[in-house]
Amino acid sequence: MTRPIVHSDAPLTLVGGGVTGAHDLGESLALAPRLVGADGGGDVALAAGYRPEAVIGDLDSLSQEARDTLGPAVHRIAEQETTDFDKALRSIAAPVVIAVGMTGGRFDHDLAALNVLVRHAQRRCVLLGSESLVFLAPPELPLPLDASETVSLFPMGPCRAESEGLLWPLGGLELSPWGRVATSNSATGPVTVRVDGPRLLVILGRSRLREVVEALSGPGPRWD
Repeated sequence: MTRPIVHSDAPLTLVGGGVTGAHDLGESLALAPRLVGADGGGDVALAAGYRPEAVIGDLDSLSQEARDTLGPAVHRIAEQETTDFDKALRSIAAPVVIAVGMTGGRFDHDLAALNVLVRHAQRRCVLLGSESLVFLAPPELPLPLDASETVSLFPMGPCRAESEGLLWPLGGLELSPWGRVATSNSATGPVTVRVDGPRLLVILGRSRLREVVEALSGPGPRWD
């Protein structure tokens, strides 16, 4: 396992070099005030007026100006087998990471980002997109949702899940990416999802970022 470069006892923001909305960083930093960049995310942070405490990646996207500005805060991981998001996330030890600028551009980048969530299930991470957010479900997840809110669940591998508070209960259904999925479900009130393995993605409206960060920061069971 990679030895962490950054340790935090509180939620942390990780910014990449992809698509970011005008208020994405500010919204994330309000909940997770420590900031790390993933390669070109260092330039994104500086351009927005923020100085990341570390930038992690293979550094093929980080400008020389940013390298000069940040100096020893820049950490190069030279291997080319994984993405910069992967390199950065596995190098951070924090209760929850909010990842900004990892989605919203090319589909292959989006798929790679979802792969990272599953590859590093022990690192709780929320991908913040323009309209929604996505994260890997822990073994048990309670969420204070309202009736009629859309709740989408997508399996990245075979798993069984149960639920309370969904219009169409999961009831121990076997889910898989080549079989049954559970997108476009609807809450009837507070929702609890239980899953037997680290493979189920949860997709919610981005207005629920605070509640998701609080739920993932809680004392509930985690994947090893």
